[in-house]
Amino acid sequence: MTQHPLNLLMVSSEAVPYAKTGGLADVAGALPLELAKLGHDVILLLPRYRCLSEPGRSFRSVCRLQVATPQGLVDTLIEEDVIPVGEGGRQARVWTIRNEAFFDRPGLYQDRGIDYPDNLDRFSFFCRATIEVIAHLRTACRWNTHILHLHDWQTALCAVYLNTVDRDRLDVQGVRTVLTLHNVGYQGLFPGEQFEKTGLSPSLFTPAGLEYYGSVNLLKGGIVFADYVTTVSPTYAREILTPEFGFGLEGVLRNRADRLLGILNGIDIDRWNPETDPYLPANYSAADRSGKQKCKQALQREFQLPETPVPLLSVIARLTSQKGLDLVATIIPQLMAMDLQLVILGTGEPELEAKFKALHARYPHRMGLRIGFNEGLAHRIEGGADVFVMPSRYEPCGLSQLYSLRYGTVPVVRKTGGLADTVVPLTAQARQAGRATGFHVEEDKAGALLAVLRRAVAVYQDRSTWDQLVEAGMNTDVSWARSANAYDQLFVSLVKEGQPHVS
Repeated sequence: MTQHPLNLLMVSSEAVPYAKTGGLADVAGALPLELAKLGHDVILLLPRYRCLSEPGRSFRSVCRLQVATPQGLVDTLIEEDVIPVGEGGRQARVWTIRNEAFFDRPGLYQDRGIDYPDNLDRFSFFCRATIEVIAHLRTACRWNTHILHLHDWQTALCAVYLNTVDRDRLDVQGVRTVLTLHNVGYQGLFPGEQFEKTGLSPSLFTPAGLEYYGSVNLLKGGIVFADYVTTVSPTYAREILTPEFGFGLEGVLRNRADRLLGILNGIDIDRWNPETDPYLPANYSAADRSGKQKCKQALQREFQLPETPVPLLSVIARLTSQKGLDLVATIIPQLMAMDLQLVILGTGEPELEAKFKALHARYPHRMGLRIGFNEGLAHRIEGGADVFVMPSRYEPCGLSQLYSLRYGTVPVVRKTGGLADTVVPLTAQARQAGRATGFHVEEDKAGALLAVLRRAVAVYQDRSTWDQLVEAGMNTDVSWARSANAYDQLFVSLVKEGQPHVS
């Protein structure tokens, strides 16, 4: 429990189990619950998308707010769902902002792969509505928002509004803002001529504000105006200060380097638990791993592979070059010349999908392939595979390697971002200390990946060392509790900094 319970308003464009397109939803769904467990009063704020109206969901009306837009005031319904948290009657509240014209659509950000042309209007409105929620909480509920925790470009304007157009409003004073960057590659870029849609003064459309080579850059605005910026791993926090990983914002980020912190994500250790996972044909634990062998045999049968005791390598990923899957495709002929099997689950770039299909046709008894995504199969692969291959070119945090550690599937990862922070490579020193959990690929080259996989396969034959890797991985703390404690410390220190009189 925290010694300083706070009122936390977390704002995200997606969160499980309500709406999801990527890893942001996992974070925004899990972190509020962990912070509530620590004793904070947490409200998660989401747009009221169409998918939130699915049967079984019951939201109650909370209030109606008038939200100012460039077109005038918009009457906006706020609704609530409640999630019980742990024991003792604690809960986290989920509030949604209803606007049918903006959010009652098939997709969250796009339809059939094409971005909605009015995304700037949609998320400017969402951020304006957030400011009105803060005001309502203070005036009608006597609930002062201590920390406004924002996630990615869709929410970044909240920090800008609070520090510019709403700076003098008494009903939103004293709110401290934290912006978390999940992937700096996604910035919320829009044509410069659309800047007026934000409702901000033209004086903010400058290189010191939201202007970015003639475009509007929402993420940049959030980085400039937030009280603190976090990202999802310590290594990624350092990487984004460089041209290779900063995607043009490295200069802006370097200006905020003294207010930038990397906090590792966690995973839902209840949903991803080999001891209880309902998707697995047999459950197992770090102490008794006999069930993992049964999972492996079942996985071989599912992919129509021979049930032989060879190393079983796996990939679960978007089939994109960012994930380094082009490197995997390049080396498959060399891998197939070794005594091993490979299974792949994913969907992505059509060219890569076609390459993997052709390779699968060439090696049907050594390689398994499923194009698409299946939650149950992802769990069964983590449970049944020996090695997990994740050669991402950049990876802010990554979740799949955390699932692998928990399931005793040894990760082979590129030494970048959260992958470098979460997988301890096998060295003589790390082995001696019992800390090694996997392998690092140092270079972004097919040959480097192949060399490390050859080494992993060789180590697999050394059962003592391999068992040590598996056991250390399964005993690694990958829970959200660790992450929530780090956020707790940051939030408390920010509030104390802004209000010195708070004890």
